[in-house]
Amino acid sequence: AAMKFVLQYVGFFFAFFSAAFLIISTWTDCWMVNADDSLEVSTKCRGLWWECVTNVFDGIQTCDEYDSIYAEHSVKLVLTRAMMITADLLSGFGFLFLVLGLDCVKFLPDEPLIKLRICLVSGVMLLLAGLPGITGSVWYAVDVYVERSSLLFHNVFLGIQYKFGWSCWLGMAGSLGCFLSGSLLTCCMYLFRETSSGRFHSAYSLRKGYSSAATVVTNVHLPPSQTATSKMYAVDTRV
Repeated sequence: AAMKFVLQYVGFFFAFFSAAFLIISTWTDCWMVNADDSLEVSTKCRGLWWECVTNVFDGIQTCDEYDSIYAEHSVKLVLTRAMMITADLLSGFGFLFLVLGLDCVKFLPDEPLIKLRICLVSGVMLLLAGLPGITGSVWYAVDVYVERSSLLFHNVFLGIQYKFGWSCWLGMAGSLGCFLSGSLLTCCMYLFRETSSGRFHSAYSLRKGYSSAATVVTNVHLPPSQTATSKMYAVDTRV
């Protein structure tokens, strides 16, 4: 039982920070940052939704949103948006399910099997959240690296060269955390299913035994006069 609690709380810890990292990563503006910031007077960051420029000397930041979501964007940007939003939703719902499945939460306290299944569903959702999260963030980072490397290889200088920034790293960390918490909640919590099932059937058999014993005791202590009266009543009824 103690090991089960430890696994639940470790999974809860990783699920919370993983979902938070994915959401922060999706809605922050530093998926790409200019690589040659030592030569610049400002730091330029690009996110999935807007681009921001921060002055190095006074720290003033100005951001420009991209055009409408229906406007033409690169395939990299559109697919990364879709995958990260999917990861956000799956990890968020997985975390909420995990909260309901915790033993310390007063939700279905007399149904240990149902709470265990809720934890398993939470683990599956977190594992699924890690797939689009890691795919979107790694693909975005590799695309930025390949683009920059090709420009350097062909000696092309466009004024600003980008590398992947901290938002992209945060997306990778959140996705790996989803894989870790999902693995704990599915593979490890599955080991406790038979134990909980055995306890449930034992309790059910015990309750059934008590009810049978109570019936026998009631019939044993039934007065003879009442038994005879009931038999006579049954005979009269048939007649």
